[in-house]
Amino acid sequence: MDDYNILFAIDKSHNVYLVQSSFSNKIYVEKILDVYNIYVYEYLYRNHIAGIPRIVNYFERDNRLYIIEEYISGISLQEKIDNCELSVSDIRSYMIMLCNVVESLHSITPPIIHRDIKPSNIIITSYNYAILLDFNAAKQFSNNEKTDTILLGTPGYAAPEQYGFGPSSPQTDIYSLGIVLKEMVDSLNYPTHDFDNVIENCTQLTPALRYHTITALKQDLSLVTNALTDSSDKTEQNKKSSHFLPPGYRTKTPWKMMFSSIVYITIFGLCCTVDIENVYGAKLWLERVFMLIMFLTIIFCGFNYMDMQKFLPLCKNKYRFLHCIGIVLLDTIIIFSLFVILIIIESLFFSS
Repeated sequence: MDDYNILFAIDKSHNVYLVQSSFSNKIYVEKILDVYNIYVYEYLYRNHIAGIPRIVNYFERDNRLYIIEEYISGISLQEKIDNCELSVSDIRSYMIMLCNVVESLHSITPPIIHRDIKPSNIIITSYNYAILLDFNAAKQFSNNEKTDTILLGTPGYAAPEQYGFGPSSPQTDIYSLGIVLKEMVDSLNYPTHDFDNVIENCTQLTPALRYHTITALKQDLSLVTNALTDSSDKTEQNKKSSHFLPPGYRTKTPWKMMFSSIVYITIFGLCCTVDIENVYGAKLWLERVFMLIMFLTIIFCGFNYMDMQKFLPLCKNKYRFLHCIGIVLLDTIIIFSLFVILIIIESLFFSS
């Protein structure tokens, strides 16, 4: 479009660009589509739905659709899943938001089916709102179709009927929401089975066995979230009360506390009694203290005391090998920094 200047390509292979208006200088996203349903974009242009980027302008040229839509700043849900950054509270919040968006689409006459709901098509804003993107595969639902004429969607998230086994329907989006929910739950750092029933009812292979409406899905989600609220509140209180306790004491398990006490006393005893050749007096005690700090650093970093692993994103990687590499690297950085500080102090106060 001549009224918009391309700043850079967001995804050149899919013809998605960041553009700036020549008149208002506002930033937008331009998409050029080869496969699309013009009726879907016409409706979304005339009727803005909360939780979807606002369409500012569109037109057809040379069998392609050019769209200018609102730019949404944030990170993708896929990135949050990959970095294991989600909590149970986040999961239930995002699912309710997505259900509200999809419910609005399905309540239109005829309903609009997104057909490509997946984490990379969901943006989480700085205000922690979930925004659903990318309506390239969307279509209007029709009772007269026996199968989809064009197979669209993303493998792993697309429902079986999208591969020619039947027509897309509102249950198609419900299936994809179930897969997204499962991926979010699987990314948690601790196991939970609270959403298992919801996931199962979303992802049945036969559409008739899934939730019939988004409303039914939301009702079951609310039952899960209500049950989680009480336990979450108690968990949150326990977390706050034990936030500053050292590793081994945070869960208040008797055997862990006893074992940790033995470890800490042993380390303290060794560091306070160790002799270093040709080092005496205050300098010896200084090095003993730094030795104690280094031992504690290794323990505290390994058990993520005070969430210290957040300072190195590699520590949050979902792959265990990279996660361990991140912890070792963080330990190395901290210990090296301590050595530098020790050398500086000794050069200032103990130089001969």
